[in-house]
Amino acid sequence: MFGSKKIKSSKIDTLVGQGVEVTGDIKFQGGLHLDGKVTGNVATADNAEGTVLVISDRGCVEGDVHVAYAVINGEVIGNVYASEKLELSSKARISGNVEYNLLEMASGAEINGQMLHNENAKKLLEHQKDEKKDTNIHHLEETAAAQS
Repeated sequence: MFGSKKIKSSKIDTLVGQGVEVTGDIKFQGGLHLDGKVTGNVATADNAEGTVLVISDRGCVEGDVHVAYAVINGEVIGNVYASEKLELSSKARISGNVEYNLLEMASGAEINGQMLHNENAKKLLEHQKDEKKDTNIHHLEETAAAQS
């Protein structure tokens, strides 16, 4: 949009077309393009990196959004968490809190909620993964010691 750090191009694996209404949570990998309405949370599967959510000017999410990259030109009624980058186009409307690492916001976009810059979001996710690995290693070592 404006800066030199564009959202990584990702092929769109999933499309929710105009006129389609989904009730329930959506977990996805790759790219999700939303022209319809989702009543539920939209999140990446297992905090997958490089995932992209695109909400067009006709798209709407009534729930929380947890993604790495997002381009929003529609409406989100809920909180938005973008661990990498969030682009808000001119028709974007968010009624909820926004937590982001990088933010691009066009004139006309609206956020009705609190904004929190969190440059360590990706690092926190990586740290949590490392802790889980460490926990599993200790658990395996304790199990092996108990069997000896």
